[in-house]
Amino acid sequence: MSATPIHPVKGIRLASAAAGIRYPDRDDLVVIEIAADASCAAVFTTNAFCAAPVVLAKEHLNAAVPRYLLINSGNANAGTGDAGMQAARETCQSLATVSGCEINQVLPFSTGVIGEDLPAERFPAAIPALLDGLDEEGWQRAAQAIMTTDTVPKLASREIEIDGGKVVVTGMCKGSGMIRPDMATMLAFVATDASVPEELLQTTLQQAVEPSFNAITVDGDTSTNDACVLMASGAGSVVINSGNSALFLSAVREVCMDLARAIVRDGEGATKLVEIMVDSAATLQEAKDVAYTIAHSPLVKTALFASDPNWGRILAAVGRVGINNFEIDKVRIWLDDLCIVTHGGRDPEYREEAGQQVMDQSELMIRVDLGRGAYNTTILTCDLSYDYVKINAEYRT
Repeated sequence: MSATPIHPVKGIRLASAAAGIRYPDRDDLVVIEIAADASCAAVFTTNAFCAAPVVLAKEHLNAAVPRYLLINSGNANAGTGDAGMQAARETCQSLATVSGCEINQVLPFSTGVIGEDLPAERFPAAIPALLDGLDEEGWQRAAQAIMTTDTVPKLASREIEIDGGKVVVTGMCKGSGMIRPDMATMLAFVATDASVPEELLQTTLQQAVEPSFNAITVDGDTSTNDACVLMASGAGSVVINSGNSALFLSAVREVCMDLARAIVRDGEGATKLVEIMVDSAATLQEAKDVAYTIAHSPLVKTALFASDPNWGRILAAVGRVGINNFEIDKVRIWLDDLCIVTHGGRDPEYREEAGQQVMDQSELMIRVDLGRGAYNTTILTCDLSYDYVKINAEYRT
């Protein structure tokens, strides 16, 4: 979680409650109220087995401007077929009935165990208290309520000046395991008090997601429930347009980057935050292929956990990508600023003790120069620890 202040967003109110969806006596249900006449944008998972709430949220977003987001943890409502769709509709109807809005003005989101029926009957009892408890200061408690295997709530916030007025951008997310683009295998909710046209808001979100949530990986698994929502309440004094949108995009991107880093830092059992940069690739896809091959290599990830400067594992990962006409003597690899590989082998100046110093750090960079072209990419990942296996082996117990 960011140590910076979390600024409330005018026109956005949040509340959390315990509905007993999976565990007793813990907040597991969140309502976010969006001001009338606001705009809303979203991106969702590309997983073919997308969850019922994802399907329904897309339908509702295409039909109406949302007034409420309804988020539950403890149950993903994914892989649940027609019963899952019915449960998602029932939960939206429960909130719509009490709040007085239309059912398609409610967007549902779920996170938790896949393949178990969502207990929709537990939602109605909690909803009146949620609506009574709505508060612009509710971000912290809401961020805790949407956690699953997360160890800390994740929030980020910016307050900037645009055209002489203040603009707030605040967001929260959950995510720790099953992290891999695209989307970023997590739930994220970002809000601003600025007025932003819907089309510009959607473009902003897509441009902010690409270098943040779509550039992280913990374990290479995408989930069925990924979603990222950007809400613009319009309750502030600033109107975003083509002339000032760059400043707004910068603030949204910074919030998304903070949240994305928090997800990787909190990767299940993670002890290291690792930036992987690939330079001088022939194409962008080639750069991404190399970066993700390194990031997803169990041998590289376990070496990172052990703080073992076993640079041969990185070299081997690069070599198995399958690049056509690959000239290995042009490849250079660094740990932070320490060059470890040149001309297809260990750099003559490299010393094991220097590599050990870098690997002992909790944050480090692996940089690969392919010597092939002008394309580059950067992603974030983490190590693979004993705890990752334990957490995921015991997830349902």
